[in-house]
Amino acid sequence: MKIEAEASSRGKILFEATRIAQAHGYSGLNLRTLAEQVGIKAASLYYHFPSKASLAAAVARRYAEESVARLEALSLEASNAETCLRRYPETFRRSLENGNRLCLCSFMAVEYDDLPPEVQTAVRVFADENIAWLSKVLQRAGMKREHAETRAQAIFAAVSGAQLMARGRADIALFDSLIESYRVAGLLCLENAT
Repeated sequence: MKIEAEASSRGKILFEATRIAQAHGYSGLNLRTLAEQVGIKAASLYYHFPSKASLAAAVARRYAEESVARLEALSLEASNAETCLRRYPETFRRSLENGNRLCLCSFMAVEYDDLPPEVQTAVRVFADENIAWLSKVLQRAGMKREHAETRAQAIFAAVSGAQLMARGRADIALFDSLIESYRVAGLLCLENAT
């Protein structure tokens, strides 16, 4: 029973810390405010996470793991590589739909130089996992590996950039418009992918 309660408290802390970090970044993650929002004492928060850095790293790792799981689920759901590529921007759009938030790791990437090393690592892993997934999708469609990796980086940068622009204007329609322009320009299409 105690183990379940500890796991539940830890989960609540991670959930709320993710919401805060998506809205305010690492620098906006105030542990005292977080403890109040979760309904625990600050000392209890330190029981689960000995420092702000350890909490932020756990949040970023969890976010990256959940993102990878969503991408893998998309691979299983989609009938082909074209569908995977077409639906990839949805993974970033969800954050905008959720209170005009950014993808957590995009938000933290903006503060990269000020992040503790373990948080920097988790942010890099998120980007690397997204790029690796996109590269696999492109290779599955017949693109050569070296071209797939470069194109995957461009897609990741473009989609995360579209999210950043849309958030800055609180305009999800801008995100959709930019994504459509990427499709028209061929970035999110598999024509001539080989």
